[in-house]
Amino acid sequence: MTSTSVRPAIAVTGLRKAFGDQVVLDGLDLTVPRGTVFSLLGANGAGKTTTVKILSTLLGADAGDVRVAGHDVAREPDAVRAAIGVTGQFSAVDKLLTGEENLRLMADLHHLARSERGERVAGLLRQFELTEAADRPAATYSGGMVRRLDLAMTLVGNPQVIFLDEPTTGLDPRSRRTMWEIIRQLVADGVTIFLTTQYLAEADELADRIAVLDRGRVVAEGTAEELKRRIPGGHVRLRFADEHELDAALRVLDQAARTSDTLALRVPSDGSLRALKTLIGQLDDRAVEVEELSVHTPDLDDVFLAVTGHRRDEERTSR
Repeated sequence: MTSTSVRPAIAVTGLRKAFGDQVVLDGLDLTVPRGTVFSLLGANGAGKTTTVKILSTLLGADAGDVRVAGHDVAREPDAVRAAIGVTGQFSAVDKLLTGEENLRLMADLHHLARSERGERVAGLLRQFELTEAADRPAATYSGGMVRRLDLAMTLVGNPQVIFLDEPTTGLDPRSRRTMWEIIRQLVADGVTIFLTTQYLAEADELADRIAVLDRGRVVAEGTAEELKRRIPGGHVRLRFADEHELDAALRVLDQAARTSDTLALRVPSDGSLRALKTLIGQLDDRAVEVEELSVHTPDLDDVFLAVTGHRRDEERTSR
């Protein structure tokens, strides 16, 4: 997950969209560097899918400047479409066709030359571990295989930017992790991923940068670790070999508190390297021996609740 270019893959300024009296996006600003995973989080109705539809030219904006792969979405929609791939919440796979036929259909739609078509299809079948199932109807595929085929179809045109809208919804944990590995490999090859998901562990695992969308506005943005450090509750847990060392630590650390473990202390901390160095330095200066140290930070669920004021499942489903 490495940024590879000065010019961003996606640049959004002042994006607005309303449906009648309902304002869905209210001055959205986003910048996504090339060759990274950018995750947009939000409850149902926050505007995630509307954002993806506008960025992928499926829906017009009411106001704002939107550029994808260097092209203006409003003025150069064809150039944007040629540079992107979209894998939505619901699979675009034709269940009546075989895996290979689905890929060949996409190759035809991209007007690939006959000589290039066969090589491209065979390569994608290998990449997504679908070669043995290539001649079987997609209706016989498992959920994970269908999602892999769906993403393979998105890659037929060699997109620079891929929009993944809830890509692992309904997948079992093993299939989800397989998709994560595929996404990591795509980014390693220079592709930019714009990911929307309600699985916060997925954003935590994959995203270089995360934005939290609430009622059409970005209410928090940063790396997963930066966002977690904004939320109170982080601490360092120290465990000692005996009561003598624990008592010595209590004399050194003003904010330390005992835990249910009689030989452990809890020290408030944001989990940053600087805070850890300060803590360890205080203990070293007094020759206090620590048997075990662990850092505990709030997770993205805590971040989401803190910055939006509600849990992800509390909003009604809407646009």
